[in-house]
Amino acid sequence: MKSSNATKRTAFILAGVAVLILAGIFIALNLTGDEKKIERRLERLYSLDDPQFRLDLGLLLGPPFVEGNRHKALLNGDEIFPPMLAAIRAARTSISFETYIYWSGDIGSAFATALAERARQGVRVHVQIDWIGSAKMDESLLQQLTAAGVQIRKFHPPHWSHLARLNNRTHRKLLIVDGRIAFTGGVGIAPQWTGHAQDAAHWRDTHFQVEGPVVAQMQAVFLDNWIKVAGEVLHGPDYFPALAPAGQSSSQVFSSSPTGGSESMQLMYLLAITSASRSIDVSASYFVPDALVVQTLTEAMKRGVKLRIIVPGDHIDSDTVRSASRAMWGPLLEAGAVIAEYAPTMYHCKVMIVDELLVSVGSTNFDNRSFRLNDEASLNILDAEFARQQTAIFKSDLSRSRTISFAQWRTRPWREKVHEWLASLLDSQL
Repeated sequence: MKSSNATKRTAFILAGVAVLILAGIFIALNLTGDEKKIERRLERLYSLDDPQFRLDLGLLLGPPFVEGNRHKALLNGDEIFPPMLAAIRAARTSISFETYIYWSGDIGSAFATALAERARQGVRVHVQIDWIGSAKMDESLLQQLTAAGVQIRKFHPPHWSHLARLNNRTHRKLLIVDGRIAFTGGVGIAPQWTGHAQDAAHWRDTHFQVEGPVVAQMQAVFLDNWIKVAGEVLHGPDYFPALAPAGQSSSQVFSSSPTGGSESMQLMYLLAITSASRSIDVSASYFVPDALVVQTLTEAMKRGVKLRIIVPGDHIDSDTVRSASRAMWGPLLEAGAVIAEYAPTMYHCKVMIVDELLVSVGSTNFDNRSFRLNDEASLNILDAEFARQQTAIFKSDLSRSRTISFAQWRTRPWREKVHEWLASLLDSQL
């Protein structure tokens, strides 16, 4: 009997191992691909103030730059959430809302209440949240929204026949109200984004309020994923009204997704860095550049461009990302880059300023996950005055950050180097 039981146990273990191996192979085949990516450095053909730069961005990334836009930077939750909620409460025709993080808590309830109230008043409310990013959202909030008539969809929930989609998340952060006013940036709907970055429990982030003709481009980006999750086309004046000029900025909204335009984000960064003549300031919550981006940044510094980068310090929600980031700093620091770690709290900003002329903002992180795996959306703004304002904000953040020298980086402990090397092996997924 003992021998028979042992044989059965062995057979059961072997069968389990075989199932795990087959499942691993199946997942690997679904989550990896063999499509080509950008591998060669871009030739420098023009500067940012050359009309060809604007033309190429429009042709290569999708929509052209449009004139007559107004943008306002909103710093931290105390400045960000009130105007977003006010816009929702004032909606008359439509609300389009897409976000990665939507958790429960006071701010999650405030958004749910505002969205539900507008839906009950006949406003067409469309909400798409990421299946993973909304994992901490109470079912009661979903029921509240649904009962009020809000059309809510989750992006890429798991399904055995679409395992590849599990690695493709919507990281976009878009709110468009009546097709006339919009918001984008780095903020999610969760408690850590509330307050004014006053302590480690409240993060530092920047969001942007947008008005003018470029809002229609943001609405179109929302529609791109709404078709995927709902199979419905949103159109007509409730979503795309005629938009008069609202300011002086020339702007463009573009998006990326593994299902289309997967290289758009990295291409934009490469074009902007290659075209830079004087300065590049990067605020990056997750900075894990690949070898090509590091090479492009290093070559920019060799021709006299000043590079400054702010990243999170000890307060970060992913130690693996921080280690993978540090592994890539050597060539940049040696070439003269200023890299500083924000000290007071988690630094979640996603802003790039080039030559105090171009400002690029949105959901995109400076890493391979944003460049190739996630659905992202970014707003490019060509406006010298607006760029100067963002540079002032950057300098203020820099003053609260700890600069890391090349000597400090080179002499860090071996255990850190080993951990960084191991983390860097995962950079394609970070």
